[in-house]
Amino acid sequence: MTATDRNLSDAIDRLPGALKDAGFRGDVDRDSALRAAMSTDNSVYRILPDLILAPRDAEDVVVCMSVLERPEFAHVPLTARGGGTGTNGQSLNRGIILDMRRHMHRLLEVDPEGDWADVEPGIVLDDLNAQLRPMGLFFAPETSTSTRCVVGGMVSTDASGKGSRIYGKTSDNLLGVEIARGQGRVSSLADAPSWATPMLAAAETAARAGRAAFVAKTPRLNRRFTGYDLERACPEEGGFQWWRLFPGSEGTLGPITRIRVKLRPLPKEKRLVVAGFASFRGSLAAAMPLMQDNPTAIEVMDERVQALAGEAGLLGRLPEALRPQGGEALAYTFIEFNGDDAGELAARTAACEARLRGLPGIRAVHVAAGSDEIRELWAIRSAGVGLLGKVEGRARPVAFVEDCVVPPETLPGFLDGFLDILTRHGLSFGIYGHVDVGCLHIRPALDIDTEEGRGRLVQVSDEIFDLVNRHDGIFWGEHGKGVRGAYLEGWIGPEAYAALQGVKAAFDPSGRFNPGKLVAAGAPVMGIATTPFRPFNAPDGDPLEKAFRCNGNAQCLSYAATVPMCPSFKATGDVRHSPKGRADALRAWHEDRRSGVTTVDEDDLLGTLDTCLGCKTCASTCPVQVDIPAMRAAYYADVYARKTRPLTDRAMLLAERLSPLVLRAAPMMRLAWPLARRAAEAVLCVTDLPGELARQLPRAARVSLSELERRALPERAVLVWMDWFSALYDGATQRDVFRGLTALGYAPLFVDMLPAGKVAGDLGDRAGFAKMAARLVAALRSGAASGAPMIGLDPAFVMALRQDYRKAGLEVPEVLLPQEFLAAEVRRGATLPQVPGGPLSLFTHCTESTGAPTSRNDWQEVFTALGLQIDTPATGCCGMAGMFGHKTRHQQMSRKLFDMSWAGPLARAEEAVATGFSCRCQTERLAGGPIRHPLGLIADRLN
Repeated sequence: MTATDRNLSDAIDRLPGALKDAGFRGDVDRDSALRAAMSTDNSVYRILPDLILAPRDAEDVVVCMSVLERPEFAHVPLTARGGGTGTNGQSLNRGIILDMRRHMHRLLEVDPEGDWADVEPGIVLDDLNAQLRPMGLFFAPETSTSTRCVVGGMVSTDASGKGSRIYGKTSDNLLGVEIARGQGRVSSLADAPSWATPMLAAAETAARAGRAAFVAKTPRLNRRFTGYDLERACPEEGGFQWWRLFPGSEGTLGPITRIRVKLRPLPKEKRLVVAGFASFRGSLAAAMPLMQDNPTAIEVMDERVQALAGEAGLLGRLPEALRPQGGEALAYTFIEFNGDDAGELAARTAACEARLRGLPGIRAVHVAAGSDEIRELWAIRSAGVGLLGKVEGRARPVAFVEDCVVPPETLPGFLDGFLDILTRHGLSFGIYGHVDVGCLHIRPALDIDTEEGRGRLVQVSDEIFDLVNRHDGIFWGEHGKGVRGAYLEGWIGPEAYAALQGVKAAFDPSGRFNPGKLVAAGAPVMGIATTPFRPFNAPDGDPLEKAFRCNGNAQCLSYAATVPMCPSFKATGDVRHSPKGRADALRAWHEDRRSGVTTVDEDDLLGTLDTCLGCKTCASTCPVQVDIPAMRAAYYADVYARKTRPLTDRAMLLAERLSPLVLRAAPMMRLAWPLARRAAEAVLCVTDLPGELARQLPRAARVSLSELERRALPERAVLVWMDWFSALYDGATQRDVFRGLTALGYAPLFVDMLPAGKVAGDLGDRAGFAKMAARLVAALRSGAASGAPMIGLDPAFVMALRQDYRKAGLEVPEVLLPQEFLAAEVRRGATLPQVPGGPLSLFTHCTESTGAPTSRNDWQEVFTALGLQIDTPATGCCGMAGMFGHKTRHQQMSRKLFDMSWAGPLARAEEAVATGFSCRCQTERLAGGPIRHPLGLIADRLN
């Protein structure tokens, strides 16, 4: 350890106590799993921080700064972090990470006239706009990561996105900022306090000295260059707008605590035209002619991204005419029109459609019919960035030259030069982007684990940098600079760069704010090849391979409670409790095992994995299917081969294994169960276990495993399979499903339960899982041989067969969800009886709604055939997830998740039903009453 490292380590050791004594109210964390989660973003880089601070509010930041400005801490680096979606390592550094996302995410004030809003830096863009929407307002920059990027990060990178030709970048929609220092806060909207006057005066002197050189070096483009914007900070008419230096400064001038954003009225009308071209060339060539119709945005997606979208099943959501036919490759152009005059928009849309049909290479044109379809089509385009990370093989698309901007009219020539460079280096790629402003996102595929791959990254970066300059463009057009700021000095020139150094020195005399980024004096900036890289690949066949595949795209960090992924992150706002954070920690632990160096403590990793609810939405919703429950099981298998399992886990494993015996003994145990339940809750530290054991259905409603092979099944028989928890505790749903299917004209037979081994699989008991799974698969094959359709009683059981069994290499006969079976019957022409009664709300299990994404539509189809009106509210996790919500240590998170996602829709429902056993248990204990399975309601209304 060097003297510098030792000094930093000593300071970090003393900081938590100093912060507590000073009255810091936020979170102070040295947890190694959290530090690993904060060591990456959506780039190829990884830098392990030393301490994570999550302030509660602006005053907390002032307290933090007051401590850090003491001489003993003045050398400690400080880097503010927002959503962590940066593609260039913007918020990665040693020292302290100031997590502004976790607590500082409030909308503070909105101007009554609707001209502006004040926000904390950690507010998510979509969250802000959701709160503004009832007022008819919005904050304009529309990024593809809007579900998880935060406004503070948008300011720091001067983010842009769809529609920027009309609405501009973040800096064009900014009215002021507030920053914090140990003496207090400085706002651009009020007179500066006396202590800040020398700082601002020094910044103005430096900015004015370099303004002319800065203007001479920056191209006049829509996607203008920002970051220490000397031109806007020193307007020609006089004055000094110091806050204009902060957009694009990436935390190098210190933390921002409050932001005033400019608001715009929501357009009353929106139209979207989607065109399919035979080639990307045709799609690109369409851009300039289409500009005549003055659209809000023109976006493109090349054939490779289209193919990835097809493999992900997304193209099935396109209108039939736009889908590729016979294996052809299509490139898509998306053209959006916004405005308040429906007639004027209709005319522009019609002109656009007519123009498209006359362009070379056009294959299909579709005009979206309404807001829901527009949103669905844009979602396909937005998914492209995540899908690029799903490419198989060691080389994967990397964001390192992807947001170059050139004058739109020079884009075809620039693209030719770009592709020539990639071809000479033998690199594949995918392309999407904003052609109306001359910005194409091109991600070459590299294997960053190799010296050759890292060398190519440097060579291609240098060549693309030169190409951009030849086209009078900007190397950093949308996603900020980060480590790519290494090119800044050579691009801006020595005179302007010296001015930037002067501005940096004025605000950061110690050089401690995000050091090594953009601007440095006396020390080198980070280099694109000298900054530590994160590993890309695990050994072939490694159970943690998906942890290495996580690229930091961070769809799992979506703020919305109605989006199932990821419940534990939604409840905490803490990135360690997310698929991305867990993948980072697992990857670091995996490397520790190989290197013998400990960066992630096993107990810390156990802690972050313990909060995973096992819903597996990451396995189906993450673009690269980062399956945390599966990797957690692999980790448990390793750890508990060396350590003793917790008592609760051992009890659950035993209960699952012995569940057939317990089920047979249930009639004798029923009277003793209330007492046994209380004892189990006390010993195992759980609560609210089911109150009674299930009573078995009549013998005529059941079929034994041996009978499956020799008994002739009745006409219209349906075999119903159960998991052990439903068999033991959910007698009400067994009766409901039996009565419901019977009322619909079927002959349901409940097969004797065999445990699926789901608990064993989840807890890493590989041998136990293999034995139980083998027995159940054999039984399922016997059932399938009977020719009768088979359904699973609970969605989690069916999803385990489809996900866990198949991942284990087991070929499982088809077991349907009840709605899949009934919807298929309707499509085959079956006539279902008409069910009387009013509308109802149907709540689906989160694992079901993501693992079987047509579930809600299937239920809609079934209930329409029954003559009933239903709505299927969009909800996330209810917070129960098997045993998770029963564990005492999880009560706060479990209840918070229910309140966030389920409580409101349930309270508004006239009559509610739910498909999942866990969901019904959670609703009964937290909403004060039982809730039925949908088939039970059907039975009640028909009888």
